Amino acid sequence: YKTILLFSLVYILGNLVLTLTALPVSIRAGGALPGMIIAMITIGLGTGGIKANVSPMVAEQYSRFRPFVRKLKNGKEVLVDRELTIQSIFSWFYWAINVGGLSAIATTELEANVDFWAAYLLPTLMFVACIFVFWLGRSRYILSKPTGSIVVKAYRTGRAGLRNYRLAKKENRLVMNENGKKVSWIDYAKPSLATDSTSMDWDDRFVDELRTAIRSCKIFLCYPIFWLCYGQISNNLISQSGQMNTGGVPNDIMQNIDPLCIIILIPFFDLLIYPGFRRCGLELRPVTRITIGFLVAALAMAYAAIIQHLVYTTGPYYTHPGEGENGFNDISAGLQVPAYILIAIAEIFASVTGLEYAYKQAPESMKSIVMSIFLFTNAGGSILAFCFNSIAVNPHLVKNFAIVSGLMGAFTVLFFVCFRHYDQRDAEEIMDKTMFEKQTDQY
Repeated sequence: YKTILLFSLVYILGNLVLTLTALPVSIRAGGALPGMIIAMITIGLGTGGIKANVSPMVAEQYSRFRPFVRKLKNGKEVLVDRELTIQSIFSWFYWAINVGGLSAIATTELEANVDFWAAYLLPTLMFVACIFVFWLGRSRYILSKPTGSIVVKAYRTGRAGLRNYRLAKKENRLVMNENGKKVSWIDYAKPSLATDSTSMDWDDRFVDELRTAIRSCKIFLCYPIFWLCYGQISNNLISQSGQMNTGGVPNDIMQNIDPLCIIILIPFFDLLIYPGFRRCGLELRPVTRITIGFLVAALAMAYAAIIQHLVYTTGPYYTHPGEGENGFNDISAGLQVPAYILIAIAEIFASVTGLEYAYKQAPESMKSIVMSIFLFTNAGGSILAFCFNSIAVNPHLVKNFAIVSGLMGAFTVLFFVCFRHYDQRDAEEIMDKTMFEKQTDQY
């Protein structure tokens, strides 16, 4: 809670710098560019501190850890499961994020009709108001006690695990688990397996938690490609709509179709689609949902490539619309809508599930760190986008979308092949945990 408040102040400072340096007097004095750079760094720092902690804090407000029976108003009794409840919580959390994302409609109009400083001032004021409300509710939240930073401790544990594993391998004294398989390299960091544990300020449980965190983070390796696809809505798809007939609507307002679709679709998925699959005996577990999301993202980029081809084959400017004195080609921007719908569906399957997985699979002491690693994959997508700068211009945009689609498709297959067994393993762990709790209740 305190971390969110602290980084919120950093975020507000960045917004104030961005707003003030966008004033005409600041622009004339040459403060616009330095102000934007400082603001981007400050806002990025604030965003990182907030996002890594707000998602776990939201989920922690649900304090029940065991299934229970709830009686509905119609007299019907239903079993409330923690796993499904957490899944629903993150869906509605993402829904709320995208409600806020619709403010881009207002900022776009302010930018076009007033000035940039007005477009920056609106979200700044809204954020200040929201943080004030967040502060007012401080006595109502369920707060976890801070455990301190474990980054250095995790590094030292990992280093000890590698060192001890190499030494054990060299001396031919590798350890087997109860199933007759060699234990993981990280297990050699356990004091119980070390020949000299005097320098170890951690216990076996911490090593087990670190192993769980590392296993959870593996699943995020393919996410940079997904974020590369998602990032197209804020750059190349906007450029594409600028080459099409928008009916007088600013082309950068088209990206708001994505949050609007998410606001409409999340209740539909949470109340109908997912329960419908469960009634049919088909549980869409995390890896399955992420795989579907990746596949839909690849289809969205393939569709964007087709639309871009239609733009280039339509006059009057063909492969060079919007350049110099050229206007747009005679093709409706409404054709873009399915691409935004597909991206929204991909987010519901992949992005929401990623947040959920980062929380549920991370040990209690490492939830913020694992969430940070998941969010860091977004930066990986942004870095990858730089590699496409040379073809993110006319007349190469068809190649841009096609290559991104192909990459996402290939990584979808790779992801499913590498991690499909995670669903079964997670289901077995949940079942074992439930059986243990039942036995505990009996005693």
